Amino acid sequence: MSTFRGYIGTYTKVDSKGIYTFTLDTEAKRLQEIEVAAELGNPTYVNLDADQTHLYAVVKEGSEGGVASYKVDKETGKLTHLTTELTDDGSPCHVSVNDSLAVTANYHSGRITAFPLQADGSVAPASSYAQHEGTGPHERQEKPHAHFAGFTPDNQYVIAVDLGTDKVVTYSYEDGKLTEAGSYSCNPGSGPRHLAFHPKEKYVYVFTELSNEIITLSYEDGINAFKEVQVVSTLPDDFLENSQGSAIHISSDGRFVYAANRGHDSIVVYEVNPYSGELSLIQRVPSAGNWPRDFVLDPTEAFVVVSNEETGNVVLFERDPEKGTITQLDSTLEVSKPVCLKFLN
Repeated sequence: MSTFRGYIGTYTKVDSKGIYTFTLDTEAKRLQEIEVAAELGNPTYVNLDADQTHLYAVVKEGSEGGVASYKVDKETGKLTHLTTELTDDGSPCHVSVNDSLAVTANYHSGRITAFPLQADGSVAPASSYAQHEGTGPHERQEKPHAHFAGFTPDNQYVIAVDLGTDKVVTYSYEDGKLTEAGSYSCNPGSGPRHLAFHPKEKYVYVFTELSNEIITLSYEDGINAFKEVQVVSTLPDDFLENSQGSAIHISSDGRFVYAANRGHDSIVVYEVNPYSGELSLIQRVPSAGNWPRDFVLDPTEAFVVVSNEETGNVVLFERDPEKGTITQLDSTLEVSKPVCLKFLN
């Protein structure tokens, strides 16, 4: 297979209509065929279920927000709306799904919300909320700001990252209820945003927005016993201007970690030490636009696609699977305020 279908979640506050679909031709090394897949308000983050037959998007409707579910047509990229479930605390910024649950993180309210999934892939009304509490020393940490909600690799826990309280929190989910099972405190003022689990070893990489650092944590003694292994800055030592960490992803072989800097406008590549989990800098590449909000490795992992929010361009890079390095190609899509990127396998 040489052509893969992708989806782009966007802000609709300027010209965007909602979720866009596009294709990547790996033989021609081209991004192409961009079109609207679904019209809705501020679907800034999207995710797919395990068999990739359903797509889930955060959504904003007036003062409410929540999750919209769609049936995926893998041939055309068309999305058929199933259900939308809203809550009163505004639009979330992140959504993840497993085979029975969708979980969202709400930056503005600092709340994690669980939505059960029906057998047909549709979203049911929210079953549980977890309200974060606390503050941090940075001016943007005046209250909780939940920025990520996902699942641990064994699917036993929900895991959340809160920029406002400098915490990574794990929750059990039983009888329709989220219950805190443990938490890890990052350095005060670092502002953790997203994380990525190593696919094979017991390491997790937490990316901070405010301090632009990757924190390597181990959890040999269990998912609620994180231990700091290493902290590295993703910025050059001589860069003193504003920059904010955004997305972090890891290759499926666990050999390379990638992160995006907004402000420095770069993608940073690290090699993973297979014995310690520690990161070594390999490369720092311009993102070919302003404010790289997200990026994704394609299903072959021979390419990386980057979304630059402020310049409204989605850019193709070629990836060397052995070295981990990436090189910009001459292929770009134009879309207003692109944020999240996902591929069908």
